[in-house]
Amino acid sequence: MTTFVDRVELHVAAGNGGHGCASVHREKFKPLGGPDGGNGGRGGDVILTVDQSVTTLLDYHHSPHRKATNGKPGEGGNRSGKDGQDLVLPVPDGTVVLDKAGNVLADLVGHGTSYIAAQGGRGGLGNAALASARRKAPGFALLGEPGDVQDIVLELKTVADVALVGYPSAGKSSLISVLSAAKPKIADYPFTTLVPNLGVVTAGSTVYTIADVPGLIPGASQGKGLGLEFLRHVERCSVLVHVLDTATLESDRDPVSDLDVIEAELREYGGLDDRPRIVVLNKVDVPDGKDLAEMVRPDLEQRGYRVFEVSAVAHIGLRELSFALGELVAAARAAKPKEEATRIVIRPQAVDDAGFTVTREEVGGEPLFRVRGEKPERWVRQTDFNNDEAVGYLADRLNRLGVEEELVKAGARSGDGVAIGPEDNAVVFDWEPSLTAGAEMLGRRGEDHRFEAPRPAAQRRRDRQAERDEAQREFDDFEPF
Repeated sequence: MTTFVDRVELHVAAGNGGHGCASVHREKFKPLGGPDGGNGGRGGDVILTVDQSVTTLLDYHHSPHRKATNGKPGEGGNRSGKDGQDLVLPVPDGTVVLDKAGNVLADLVGHGTSYIAAQGGRGGLGNAALASARRKAPGFALLGEPGDVQDIVLELKTVADVALVGYPSAGKSSLISVLSAAKPKIADYPFTTLVPNLGVVTAGSTVYTIADVPGLIPGASQGKGLGLEFLRHVERCSVLVHVLDTATLESDRDPVSDLDVIEAELREYGGLDDRPRIVVLNKVDVPDGKDLAEMVRPDLEQRGYRVFEVSAVAHIGLRELSFALGELVAAARAAKPKEEATRIVIRPQAVDDAGFTVTREEVGGEPLFRVRGEKPERWVRQTDFNNDEAVGYLADRLNRLGVEEELVKAGARSGDGVAIGPEDNAVVFDWEPSLTAGAEMLGRRGEDHRFEAPRPAAQRRRDRQAERDEAQREFDDFEPF
């Protein structure tokens, strides 16, 4: 059974925004008290948050589909809908968030670091919020926006100070078990370690973490063996430790050639040239191992490596190694630049940026004008196209934004197709040019004479008398068959 997962594909969906409510206040002696429809609630976000108690992505391997709750619709009486609940997904420290194309979206390091993977939809405005001096009684409300739906990839890169690298069965697991309190699986066959192991080491006043990376072999950087899966766990380490087996039973191997092979794989993987290296000649408790270690040590030191002869079984040379690693870790930490205060990057909108674009396309030999932009596309999503008044309100908004003027400049003519949105999800309609859109097209849209000031009594009497006179004239002009 899989117990460790360091790469998953996650399908996240934020909550949809609740619809606004179209309602008119009614009570005794006040049947038309004005619009009182509330706003819809916001949809919940999907948030990735670093949690130190989480060490694997196993939960998301078993359940890759996650969705936040929707916002509730608004109600009459100016009651807004309840916001959807955010879905917080805990991830291990060192998780990298990528899109399907492999672009890095976020690098989550440090407890509590968060990233919004999917944004909840906005709630629609109720007719009370849409009322104005010109539109006293809107008979419509805005729809809630759908939440974001994203397919993302989570990759775990172990956050450790020291990484132990080397061939399978070089003694890395044994070494981490005696340097720290970690208890990895140890056996005398290759690829015993199938997952990275972490341990905490105390060397004087320095406390650091050490990672046992599963065995590397030639071709690991191209995917051979287990190397490609776990080389990413070396990226964040400050110090690399080559664990070389001086008691190998394979006749075609020796510590120097093993070091050359692993270094070649690290160079092929890339990004690790600046990390300090230490060489550990392991298993010197074996007589042949001790002799081989003394033979190759001068060559390794001539290359510039610090060399330690150790035995994880006999506990030889461990204290010196532990303190040497502590010194390198402390130096690496001191060399890191101090974290700067949070910076807010302001990207002002360009002076000539209209907020949308109009492009001409040819579909089946007929012209199609496509409108793209955050505002027009959002307004379309919020519009109830079964309500003529809501459609007129959309026309007003687009006209004020300047869409109709740009269509004229682009050469659009009456009857041409206009699409608002991307190709796979656009609203298409036949365009009828009218620079005075919306309210003028639909008459006094959104206004109700019942909300106007009452007429004086004398005027009401004159109007009733005029109606009676008109009815009498129609009766006098009536000719029976």
